[in-house]
Amino acid sequence: MEKVSFVRNAPQVFFNSAGYFKSRYKTFGKAVYGSNRWVLLCLGLLNVVLLIVAVSLGIKCAKVKESSIHVTHSSATQPTSEYLHDNHSNVIEAGENLKKTLETAIKNHTLLKEQIEQKKSINDENQRQVETLRTEKTNLQANISALEGTCGKCLPGWNILNSSCYFFSYLESSAVKKNWADSRADCVRRGADLVVIDTPEEQKFVSDSIQNMKTTTNRWGNGFWIGITDVHSEGTWTWINNVTMLDRRYWMDGEPNNRGQKEDCGVILYSSISPWKTMFDGPCHYPYHWVCKMDSR
Repeated sequence: MEKVSFVRNAPQVFFNSAGYFKSRYKTFGKAVYGSNRWVLLCLGLLNVVLLIVAVSLGIKCAKVKESSIHVTHSSATQPTSEYLHDNHSNVIEAGENLKKTLETAIKNHTLLKEQIEQKKSINDENQRQVETLRTEKTNLQANISALEGTCGKCLPGWNILNSSCYFFSYLESSAVKKNWADSRADCVRRGADLVVIDTPEEQKFVSDSIQNMKTTTNRWGNGFWIGITDVHSEGTWTWINNVTMLDRRYWMDGEPNNRGQKEDCGVILYSSISPWKTMFDGPCHYPYHWVCKMDSR
């Protein structure tokens, strides 16, 4: 059977028996000259060449790709390193700034604390001064009231009756008590003397005045020294103005009794039973409050 070619006028390449290259065109429907062995050999050589070229191109591409990756990595790493370095520097700088800010805040806090302590000390001193002024104000008001009550005829803290002024030591200090001699010395220092009771009105005035001047529940402990004694002659009671007391109506019942042979000085206290019977004799060394008397101005 005759071979048929569907490629019209296709060039045919082959080698003759002498090894020379020949070419001719095969006419449609004609057989092809040449040997298949030489064609296969050429194709094999061509494949080898192509393989070598392909391998060379692959190696070349691999090197190019590796170089490209290295360049890309270096390009990507360098900005990151620089960014981290810059950020580290910024963090250190921010830390230093915060440290300085904290130190400044601590200094300001210490200064503020010192200022607060100073102001507190000043405030405490002002409070003490206020308390002192309040005390002085109270004393001045008391003095004004006393002056108004005595119309300026008696010293501050003294009470007036008729033309005489009276000082009750309890009003100056409820805690201070003295014996008879020291009480009289205090009155003399004030320009007065222990009270001498001349009239029933005066007796009642003194008795009523000491009604609420009490320092103990013991009745006998709330007495006041007055200016009468029998120290020079037992049983003869004489006022400090050298007037002998003949009327004994001001003595409490059973008084004076010279109990224990040692009661030689006169004491007065408040009696709810009778304002007239308020006197008794007591030991002169015993501590009591006292009543001073002086003429008004």
